[in-house]
Amino acid sequence: MINASDMKRGVILELDGDPWLVIECAFQTPSARGASTLTKVKIRNLKSGAVLSKSYRGGEMLEEADCEKRPVQFLYKDEDGHVFMDQETYDQFTLGDDILGGSAGYLTEGLECRSLLHNGQAINIELPNTVELDVVECVPYIKGATAQAQLKPATLETGLEIQVPPYLEPGEKIRVDTRDGRFIERVKG
Repeated sequence: MINASDMKRGVILELDGDPWLVIECAFQTPSARGASTLTKVKIRNLKSGAVLSKSYRGGEMLEEADCEKRPVQFLYKDEDGHVFMDQETYDQFTLGDDILGGSAGYLTEGLECRSLLHNGQAINIELPNTVELDVVECVPYIKGATAQAQLKPATLETGLEIQVPPYLEPGEKIRVDTRDGRFIERVKG
């Protein structure tokens, strides 16, 4: 059980038998005397992908989902979805684009991440904070075209499109933050 006042991003709650991930959390203190603090959360169902906004009173106890995280490796993508292998049991499982959502754009063969298991069944994955991807396509850099630093769109090896600095060229490897899709740095080597 978790107190609504202790809620934070990343907590997984159990509501109506399903696991819900807290994706946003805000606290509101009412101005009326004696009123308790409200915790406003945006949660996403890890099985269906549905998103809800809910409010809880301070002191209200909520049930945390019984979830386990295990190391997995992404193997390949086929017509059924993305195939992963549990690195402890060597069992393989498939997750579709509907479950993975935007996470699918960061998956490359051999990527090690963690699976989220609910009642023994893999329901989602947790990516590392950064991944290295190759730039496949981007517009050419025109030196002196502007006085300000600008970003340009680039397509990466997985089909993901992000904004990158103008000096990057196709064929370069870059590090990308998986939490917000932001370019971090060029990978040397």
